[in-house]
Amino acid sequence: MSVSTEPPEAAASTRAPAPSGATSEVTPTPAAGRANVQLVFVGLGALVVALSQSLLVPVLATLPADLHTSASNVSWLLTSTLLVSAISVPIMGRLGDMFGKRRLLLVALAALTVGSLVTALTDDVALLIVGRAVQGLAAATIPLGISLLMTTMPKERVASSVALVSAMLGVGGALGLPLAGFVAEHFSFHALFWITSVAGLVAFLGIRLMVPEAPGRSGGRVDLVGAALMGAALLALLLPLTQSAAWGWSDARIYWLLGASAVLFAVFGWSQTRIREPLVDLRALRRRPIVLTNVASVLFGFALFASFLGTASFIEAPEASGYGFGASLMTGGLALLPSGIAMILFSPVAARLIGSWGAPRTLALGAVVVALGWLMRIVWTGSLTEVIVGTTVVGVGTGIGYAAIPSLVNEHSPSSEIAAANGLNTLFRSLGSSLASALGGSILAANTVILGSFAVPSLTAYRQLFALCAGAAVLAAVIVLFIRRAPEQAATA
Repeated sequence: MSVSTEPPEAAASTRAPAPSGATSEVTPTPAAGRANVQLVFVGLGALVVALSQSLLVPVLATLPADLHTSASNVSWLLTSTLLVSAISVPIMGRLGDMFGKRRLLLVALAALTVGSLVTALTDDVALLIVGRAVQGLAAATIPLGISLLMTTMPKERVASSVALVSAMLGVGGALGLPLAGFVAEHFSFHALFWITSVAGLVAFLGIRLMVPEAPGRSGGRVDLVGAALMGAALLALLLPLTQSAAWGWSDARIYWLLGASAVLFAVFGWSQTRIREPLVDLRALRRRPIVLTNVASVLFGFALFASFLGTASFIEAPEASGYGFGASLMTGGLALLPSGIAMILFSPVAARLIGSWGAPRTLALGAVVVALGWLMRIVWTGSLTEVIVGTTVVGVGTGIGYAAIPSLVNEHSPSSEIAAANGLNTLFRSLGSSLASALGGSILAANTVILGSFAVPSLTAYRQLFALCAGAAVLAAVIVLFIRRAPEQAATA
């Protein structure tokens, strides 16, 4: 089953000839000033979407009392966003290749603005969950923004622009926690979503007015069967991971859903080989460089989310725990701020390294730096400064790695599928974050210290989590060294 549409006027891609049936149009190279403005608005859109995904984490514990509901209901404010994000990102990426990357980018930012307004205006938990689910549609902003800038920015600015927008996935989380901590101490949580709604609207209007559409739209048919199967498979995979803490790993629902996910993915893969215009080009996805890059992305996503999971709560733990500093929400969030700044500062450095070393070696370097940061977190726990330094080193490595990942994806993907390939890669990063949430939460819950009437994770539990992250980073470094540079990239190095 598919829905036929007439392809819009399309143009030749800057990387390869346009698909058959597409017409030609030329997107002029913008002047330096205008290029800067375009990057600011696309970067703002990516930043505010990343912010929206982490803003509720510091205030989650206070929401059951504020909303007069249960903790399990409140947890769906995060789960609904994650599930919708995972399902919508690859689909919207594919639609961006077909009907216009800028067009779908505007749809994503409109969803962010509308969802933020809903959550800013209500205390009803059901409506809040709906608003958060609508916000989940905006997760495609980062892969769509990367794909759009590849064809609209001056050639010499592409690498640094892509690196900066890609890094926003980590920067948003690192900045979101201190922002949420500040708001939680002085205002209602609704203020968080007024911020994202205004910023989302500014990004929407700026892109609408200042950023041109990318050339090379393919048009075609929307694979509704593939979209439904992929959505169901991802839902069955992610739901037990996100609910594992609430359900417990002994709950049979977890294993039934994981089994159903495996079956649905198999049926989805079979369907994609039988449909003339599939949602996912499995031949492209099976290319060795793409497979290895996506595996490395899972590992990087794991390490980044564990940094959020294992830093603020570590610092906020009571001193009686043997490691914590009894810090406030604000201080716990601010400890991640240098990490976010490091990601921004090192994204242009990574772009230069990609040009001279190649994306695989640059990504491997980032992974090694991440592993070094986690080793510092294992060894140095005696002062707040030591914790912040270790976390910042993780941020440096993450910024370098996140800058290199889209370059690898773009080098080895057909020009007509750039947005879809980046969307799938973003999905793999999110899968890594979901695994970190499930496994990290289980590790921290399994080894605790009793303080009065409540328990907190022990220092040993945190060190086990950090060691797992260091191992994941080292594995990512080894994996990407098996990726060869694309021939055209090696020839120009």
